[in-house]
Amino acid sequence: MVLYGRPGRFALTERRAPALERGAAHLAIGPSALAWDGTALTVRIDERGAPLPRPIRGTVRLFPEGITAGPFTLDAAGRHRWWPIAPSSRVEVDLAEPGLSWRGTGYFDTNAGDEPLEDAFTDWNWCRADLADGAAILYDVRRRDGSVQDLALRFARDGGRRPVEPPRAAALPPTRFWRMPRPTRSDDGQARVLQTFEDTPFYARSLLSARLAGEAVRPVHESLSLTRLTNPLVRFMLPFRMPRVLG
Repeated sequence: MVLYGRPGRFALTERRAPALERGAAHLAIGPSALAWDGTALTVRIDERGAPLPRPIRGTVRLFPEGITAGPFTLDAAGRHRWWPIAPSSRVEVDLAEPGLSWRGTGYFDTNAGDEPLEDAFTDWNWCRADLADGAAILYDVRRRDGSVQDLALRFARDGGRRPVEPPRAAALPPTRFWRMPRPTRSDDGQARVLQTFEDTPFYARSLLSARLAGEAVRPVHESLSLTRLTNPLVRFMLPFRMPRVLG
């Protein structure tokens, strides 16, 4: 859970297996849970931030406008799968701690794997943008064996896949502090960073200005380096942002 701006909050707590409960339409991890009722996904959040232990409590409701056909395989062996379940969704956020609420558009996906990410990939970058009739998603992975997979996807609001011309590579500056690379693509080979949300040793999240599927868009962009993640110094720093709860 991340809130940017003021008041900002960050929570990504690791928990042991006994803290997990799941069924066909619900998932609970510790005090937080999500449930699907056939129309909306309701996420109930009850977390404590890190490194500052400030509370994050409230509800997020996501109403998909359509569901996509199924997952994509990211590696040649089929051990890693990504499913952009609801590329276009309506979202309602109501938080008690901190006291915030808003309505907007959103996106919901899942990732699943049978081995650690760093065993299969060196890095990847991803971005998603609202379109007039749906959403555009780019997902580019670099595998340990040197091969690549560059996905350019366009989905209508009902989740149906639509054709799209593969965009061109677009250069972006690295992040200011940790110098994380931020490769991306756009129709005309041009893109700009409007805001940097996360600048960490192995991960960056940014808001861009670009063109995708023929439209001027503002994609949310993510860049991940699995090579940096395996650095012993980075491993040492992780618990300060990702605490582990033993109970």
